[in-house]
Amino acid sequence: MYKIRTYNALSEKGLKSFPSTYSVSPDCDEPQGFILRSHKLHSEEVPESLLAVARAGAGVNNIPISDYTLRGIVVFNTPGANANAVKELVAASLILSSRDIFGGMKYVQKLSELDDPAAMARMLEKEKKRFAGREITGKTLGVVGLGAIGSIIANLAIDLGMKVIGYDPAISIEAAWQLSSQVERMDTIELLLKQADFVTLHVPAIPATKHLLDSSKFSLMKSSAKLLNFAREEIVSTPDLISALDNGKIGGYISDFPAPGLVGRNDVLLMPHIGASTAEAEENCAVMAATQLIDFLENGNIVNSVNFPSTVLSRGSGSRFTFCNKNVPKVLGNVLSVFADANLNVVDMVNQSRDEIAYNIIDVEGEIGMNITELMGDVEGVIGVRFLD
Repeated sequence: MYKIRTYNALSEKGLKSFPSTYSVSPDCDEPQGFILRSHKLHSEEVPESLLAVARAGAGVNNIPISDYTLRGIVVFNTPGANANAVKELVAASLILSSRDIFGGMKYVQKLSELDDPAAMARMLEKEKKRFAGREITGKTLGVVGLGAIGSIIANLAIDLGMKVIGYDPAISIEAAWQLSSQVERMDTIELLLKQADFVTLHVPAIPATKHLLDSSKFSLMKSSAKLLNFAREEIVSTPDLISALDNGKIGGYISDFPAPGLVGRNDVLLMPHIGASTAEAEENCAVMAATQLIDFLENGNIVNSVNFPSTVLSRGSGSRFTFCNKNVPKVLGNVLSVFADANLNVVDMVNQSRDEIAYNIIDVEGEIGMNITELMGDVEGVIGVRFLD
């Protein structure tokens, strides 16, 4: 029986994805897996039994990735599971930022004491010009990051009649296939910023993207341009953003990440981190996280890990071993020698690496000795070994 420790309030549909043979609860001892949303694990004790962590969402800054990698713990996320929810919020934000809909709605609420319909109609007719805006059709949307979310937003904007330009130096083949041929690729983010009427950010929060948008970037943008940030707060330098807004370098900011200094400004629209807050998105993320965790625990397969290479091998005949190791020469060869010495025949295998870590799935035939995993673990460079019969 596998034990899964849960954190946060997770979708019931996701939790029901685990077979009845699993023990799934927030207080289980010696868990092989964690499944969570936003709970911070940095100060949590790491059980010796822990093999994998599944984050029901895309961001993983609440998980100590480097520490877990050194321990051989696989960390999964769920890219694309909340993409539609974010896409719809970005679409709404494009319109909210081009027309003062929010200001108009606030104005109407102040008329609550008026009980004369005719007087209200005259007042609205007199003041409605204050809230006039512009249409997004024909405007240029710059999409920074053309992954699971960025690509569908780019396609949606095409359907809305916008011209779309995109920048992503590391776009995947899968994302490229999903992207409309009408999206014009930019060679640099600087070229994109100079041309866009709206800029929307969809890149992960990693060291390379911290303060990706700073004073040097804001100086390139149109003074009327609106910046949308539904990725992560740290991708935009807040002090530089405030300075750019104060000096009229950009026209406005719409974000899911409120920060001091931005609240209360007329040129800023802030939301309380609701990008993925739909019932459908929460279900999709939880189901995807659970499915990936199950496949790893039962078959050793890795899909959508942020620290281990994608590694999948269909189950065939034989017994299955998996192991992770430092990505250095001779480790795989030495492990295969262990199998050879034990008269085990390798019938199928896959070996993948990612940065400083390598991961292997090996199916063998023959009589499995009691000490085989111990011998594999003794090979220099091996971090963790599992036997999956």
